[in-house]
Amino acid sequence: MHLPLLQDFVILLGFSILIVFLLQRLKLPSILGFLITGIIIGPHGFSLIAASDQIEVISEIGVILLMFVIGMELSLKQLASIKNTVFIGGSLQVGLTILISGLAYYFLGNTIEESVFVGFLFSLSSTAIVLKILQDRNEMKTAHGRNALAILIFQDIIVVPMMLVTPILSGASENVTMSVITLVVKSIIVVLVTIVSARYIVPKLMFEVAKTKSKELFLLTTITICFAVAYLTSEAGLSLALGAFLAGLIISESEYSHQATSIILPFRELFTSIFFISIGMLLDVTFFLNHIGIVLLLVAVVFAIKTFAITVAVAVLRYPPKTVILTALSLFQIGEFAFILSKVGVQYNLLSVETNQYFLSVSIISMILTPFVIMFSHTFANGILKTKWGKRMDKNLVGQQDNESVIDNDMTNHLIIIGYGINGSNLAKAAKYANIPYVVIEMDAAKVKKAKEEGIPIIFGDGSLPHILDTVNIVKARSVVIAIADKDDTKIVIKNIRSISKSVHILVRTRYVREISELLALGADDVIPEEFETSIEIFSRVMHNFLVPESTIDNLIDYVRSNNYDIFQMKKKLPKTFTNAQIPDFNITCVNVTCDSSKINGKTIKEANIRAKYGISILAISHDGKIIDDIRPDQKIYQNDLLYIQGSSENIENFRKYVN
Repeated sequence: MHLPLLQDFVILLGFSILIVFLLQRLKLPSILGFLITGIIIGPHGFSLIAASDQIEVISEIGVILLMFVIGMELSLKQLASIKNTVFIGGSLQVGLTILISGLAYYFLGNTIEESVFVGFLFSLSSTAIVLKILQDRNEMKTAHGRNALAILIFQDIIVVPMMLVTPILSGASENVTMSVITLVVKSIIVVLVTIVSARYIVPKLMFEVAKTKSKELFLLTTITICFAVAYLTSEAGLSLALGAFLAGLIISESEYSHQATSIILPFRELFTSIFFISIGMLLDVTFFLNHIGIVLLLVAVVFAIKTFAITVAVAVLRYPPKTVILTALSLFQIGEFAFILSKVGVQYNLLSVETNQYFLSVSIISMILTPFVIMFSHTFANGILKTKWGKRMDKNLVGQQDNESVIDNDMTNHLIIIGYGINGSNLAKAAKYANIPYVVIEMDAAKVKKAKEEGIPIIFGDGSLPHILDTVNIVKARSVVIAIADKDDTKIVIKNIRSISKSVHILVRTRYVREISELLALGADDVIPEEFETSIEIFSRVMHNFLVPESTIDNLIDYVRSNNYDIFQMKKKLPKTFTNAQIPDFNITCVNVTCDSSKINGKTIKEANIRAKYGISILAISHDGKIIDDIRPDQKIYQNDLLYIQGSSENIENFRKYVN
């Protein structure tokens, strides 16, 4: 039996493996490889794929699973925390983009209706590409990652009214008012179902499924919830992607979201890869090459319009300049939902076939450029912030008055914590406990708001900006701890601190030991790499378990740290003072006396003759919550006592059976 779809899959996956492998060797994003694969094997390339329509349908599953996983990594509470960005930021971005791009298209000699529709197309960004890249870069929980997610959610919502308005623009409207009312009612029902399911139904269902310990049933249940909610929202007139996102939110409220995420991830990677390939297949290479100058000019125009609109939208929400710029650079492209909308526009004669080809070319080229723009976005943002315009933007957006309210201008000899993640928050608690004056700098608005409610002296801002460092009196501080994840931002913070103060002690938390030398060279006094501090904790606990002397363990830890962890990289050998300790061949453990046998219950150690019978020694006894460590032959043993014993594994096991 000949299966054309199977043949297409082999071609699709085979080419993608080859191209992505080559790009990975060049350290280029895999998404770029998938887009190039689609261009090569698509109908406008070598036409190697016959069932392109079926591939496109399958690729939609990738978007559904991507949004599903993102929803599971959030919660209803976290989503509520970005509602202002969703509705205020999203509406401003969409509105400004439609206004500016629509006016530009109108002045080129087109009708108002066509201009508004083109504005619709330009206002939508790529949910799949942006969120996939941000996830791969571990930036989904950053301020600009949350902003990007919020604006993309609004775009997914607004695309439905756009599709309803399109017939009105073309003059082919029917009873649109009733359609809008029906859509609103259905949307309210979907939201209510989501909240009720997340709070009451799904957690109980997942608990019952988890109790069966069946991985297959757990997988089927998770997938069914995803597609069922996506189908429900689709029937309500909303997008499948939005439905999948809501399904993820539903499961996120249960304690099984992490397990569900781990199960879905392999499927998501496969289907999103197919989605990106299907996008590349849409590019007409001949048309693009024949009109390359105009297409690239239009890409530049789209970039300028959308980054400006997003900059204004996020700046209105009083985010720091760097967050504003990073968000704008993330969302400059035209998205996949615009493709669906463009088909409707062609159907209603709001978009000519030639204009649609320009639109497709500009969209796909902007998507291809997206990984590169996001990759260099931090460098670009830091460069802008060094200009006069960037410094002026810094002063206008930081929110000085709000920050100054938590800062004592006379604070001296204090601790500055940059980053309020796990490390930063724990350090703040320790400083508070030790009565050390401190102040925290954090860019996540939700964290800042919550910390302020708890009375933490924290300000909202970018710790890499000189103005923010001046606000926390960096020149009078005694120590600064940099606890942020981004390596490039960490370097900039160190440089800017050293340009202001040469004496303040800088301690940096980083991920990898290979970064230590560079950070020290930039001006850090101490660098703590997470990967090897974890290693130190592991080997120290293992050595404790093998009863290696404390002094040997402490000396080894000191030696490793004093040599910048080089011992773990095989660059240094242990000095001769470190010799392998003789590991004693015995075990120390605890057993519970549960039996009521008169052979041991109420008997003294001497009467039970434990050492002679079982070859074990009793080191201590816990009786009624009290520890008895002065063990004598006349010490009695009672039921429910805990016995701390030493001996060989075999003897311990025999004794355990005796007392249980």
